[in-house]
Amino acid sequence: MKRKHKRYSRPKRPFEKIRIDEEKEIAKNFGLKNKKEIWKAEAKIKSMREKAKKLISAKPEEQKALFNKLNKIGIKVDSISSVLSLNKEDYLKRRLQTVLVSKKIASTPREARQLIVHKKVLVNEEVVNIPSYIVPLELEDKIKLKSKKIKSKKEIGEEKNGE
Repeated sequence: MKRKHKRYSRPKRPFEKIRIDEEKEIAKNFGLKNKKEIWKAEAKIKSMREKAKKLISAKPEEQKALFNKLNKIGIKVDSISSVLSLNKEDYLKRRLQTVLVSKKIASTPREARQLIVHKKVLVNEEVVNIPSYIVPLELEDKIKLKSKKIKSKKEIGEEKNGE
């Protein structure tokens, strides 16, 4: 079944030099594959802001629920104004690819992306092969690389005989 709508929107002006240069710098810093990933992050932040705007006149308990949700994924907010001041970099910092680099598991964002895509990264003992996976704070300490199983000469010999 197909999705009915996109998860992002393209820029109104496709050839705006300032925006293109800014996006190129962001893509380089965060090791993104293409500009679409930036646009998806912008769309997520935009939806968070819209929720916050709707909750301005709501009860404090409802506002607290939004703050708790954002704090769980690692975006530190404590008021509506801090939610409204979020930018795409705040969201991109919570991606698995970026977290691997910040935890020094990978030396560059490209290396981190390759490790993830090749299913070498475990989050909470489960393989995650999506570089854009948003890492919750509670799982940030449970990220590790798969350990290699070194076969002994005896096991290698048994495999050859079994074929």
